[in-house]
Amino acid sequence: MTDMPMGPFRDVTHGATQVPDDHYASRMGAFTGVDYFDMDSLLTDEERLVRDTVRAFVDSEVMPIIEQANREGRFPRELLPGLAELGVLGANLTGYGLPGLGAVACGLVMQELERGDSALRSFVSVQGALTMYAIHRFGSDEQKERWLPPLGRGEAIGCFGLTEPDFGSNPGGMLTRATRDGEDWIVSGTKRWITSGSIADVAVVWARVDEGIGGFLVERGTPGFTATDMPGKWSLRASVTSELYLADVRLPDSARLPLAEGLKSPLACLTQARYGISWGVIGAAMACYDTALQYATTRVQFDRPIAGYQLVQAKLAEMVTGITTSQLLALQLGRLKDRGEMRPQQVSMAKRHNVAHALWTARTARDVLGANGVVDEYPVFRHMANLESVITYEGTHDIHTLILGHDVTGLAAYSG
Repeated sequence: MTDMPMGPFRDVTHGATQVPDDHYASRMGAFTGVDYFDMDSLLTDEERLVRDTVRAFVDSEVMPIIEQANREGRFPRELLPGLAELGVLGANLTGYGLPGLGAVACGLVMQELERGDSALRSFVSVQGALTMYAIHRFGSDEQKERWLPPLGRGEAIGCFGLTEPDFGSNPGGMLTRATRDGEDWIVSGTKRWITSGSIADVAVVWARVDEGIGGFLVERGTPGFTATDMPGKWSLRASVTSELYLADVRLPDSARLPLAEGLKSPLACLTQARYGISWGVIGAAMACYDTALQYATTRVQFDRPIAGYQLVQAKLAEMVTGITTSQLLALQLGRLKDRGEMRPQQVSMAKRHNVAHALWTARTARDVLGANGVVDEYPVFRHMANLESVITYEGTHDIHTLILGHDVTGLAAYSG
């Protein structure tokens, strides 16, 4: 094992890494951020450096190719070496060559990636906050040594198998089963809506065992284990979404995550991913707002820019207010996380609010752009379609509403 961080963040605390200056500028102008309440003044120099580095990567590497990848329904795997070099794969984790960034810095990474596309942020979330976090927290030393370095370097891809065809919001109802057979385990079941499933080298699969829920590492090529892509998506088209099939898959006991303890273990992983989502969708909202603002100030109707009309101004005002609220909510959540004081219910509030507002912003920006809002010359419709998935996965809007309701009343409305 090595503790030497990798990527351009390796010397972030010493100020050794510089922000690239080769920003990709679209015909509407380079992105300069949305910061109505001077949030920059609340960030450290290190956090701004991390954000600006990833922002430059998104401008120069992601934006020129993402629309075509979305059209083709293709994950832009050519971005993987750059993402690995940046150090964003498992960026919050320590040891094994991982950067160990703070929570706010990691959130800003997700914000900038999702400004590019939700599919890209989803890939990074699944790689780091789900797959790598599960191994880092619940795995054996051997499992960590085997998987964390190559996953962090982008030399291996991981996925997280929790959701099933009949159990999404209620993961505790899963049917996938792992039974003992001598020194081995036999795992059978199906997982659905699994990001990166068919391209993953290792899957973290959760299954029912005699004492509750257990986690297992299932490697590509294991007999009885197959993954197929799910066709026909109108959302997250630049992401691989798969179904995993486990037909009497035999695994050695060494494949089990030894420190996983029941359903709370996969839920702990989901809390990490939801935290990243609460930041990521701010980036999508920023992209839509920035596009709508620039469009409205240059689109002339009835002899004046449409930004000069009250109805358009009302929409822009609501967009920027919601973005600012989301930024401050995410920032405080990150500060709590860095202090070890963050509660899952607070993550639910941030995920619920920030995704809902981002989706509203995308829909409203589409309206501001009129007919131009439905073509991929502009990024708005792509973000809108993506956010329709983001508001569902990692806990639907309604589920997070009930989590908050339970927390403030002490009464659970989602169980019998």
